[in-house]
Amino acid sequence: MSKQCRLAVVGATGAVGREMLSTIAARGFPATSVTALASSRSVGSKVPFGDGDLPVYELTTTAFKDIDLAIFSAGGGTSEQFAPHAVAAGCVVVDNSSAWRMDGRCPLVVPEVNIHALDKHNGIIANPNCSTIQMVLVLKPLHDAVRIRRVVVSTYQAVSGTGQKAIVELETQVRQLFNMQDPETKIYPHRIAFNCLPHIDVFLENGYTKEEMKMTLETIKIMEDPKIAVTATCVRVPVFYGHSESVNVETEKKLTPTQARAILSQAPGVHVYDNPSQNMYPMPLDAAGEDATFVGRIREDETIANGLNMWIVADNIRKGAALNAVQIAEGLLARDLLRVKNKKAFLS
Repeated sequence: MSKQCRLAVVGATGAVGREMLSTIAARGFPATSVTALASSRSVGSKVPFGDGDLPVYELTTTAFKDIDLAIFSAGGGTSEQFAPHAVAAGCVVVDNSSAWRMDGRCPLVVPEVNIHALDKHNGIIANPNCSTIQMVLVLKPLHDAVRIRRVVVSTYQAVSGTGQKAIVELETQVRQLFNMQDPETKIYPHRIAFNCLPHIDVFLENGYTKEEMKMTLETIKIMEDPKIAVTATCVRVPVFYGHSESVNVETEKKLTPTQARAILSQAPGVHVYDNPSQNMYPMPLDAAGEDATFVGRIREDETIANGLNMWIVADNIRKGAALNAVQIAEGLLARDLLRVKNKKAFLS
């Protein structure tokens, strides 16, 4: 990749921000400079990058003056506040929060699925929800082959999806329980150690959580087919890294498990790991630290004419966040799209 740019990572001190910096260095992203930005609390500290460290600078509305591309790994509120100023400075933004995902001005991109959506960006490109990313990687090649009518998904999501404080809470609770102490609950409404919580994000009026509706709406937007029906149940489980999903699809035409395996074995970013007779099926332990999305337990749904069940696992911090964002950045460079058409598009 010959094109180069001046790059910034916003939220560089967080778990995903650090993983983004690691991914940028590992993939040899052609940045002439890399700037680490975070809140004023982190100014003066350093974050690892390649063989060295980067000083952390304060995130301000004027921090993007000499930046061509910014990857945001901060909360939605931070993104809503600062991303428009980045665009106004002529900087293209790849945002990892939920703030811009359903905004009609912003493409929602998984590069292996809909890289073409970058062509119409207005300055901000949204990185999808981690659970959505791994699911659509598997769904898209199947949809292209036989058209998917309906998706029923149940997720089993690691605590790292909530952030570093949730990782610490799980570690602490396990230690407290083994020492016969009452576990402290701060991050989640109930104990997460040796437990499962069918509750990710806030509950909405329709009885679904916001996380569940993210999966529904984002899948339809990325797949570019409003006819696909999606319903989700999202569960937090006591796993540190790696989201798992049980996915049932109903298709217009018959697709056998053997045919599905053949299609998915050729799908970019997907690794078929499926031989139950040898106890081969994806687990979070397999996905942790890996870039691929793993799929297994591919079998026919015998209750309907055209249905398949699958088990999908991926590292939520890597492909579910950092890697996908960096791949979007690489796509912008490769397609010569590091420019802002309307610098005031998001300032209102």
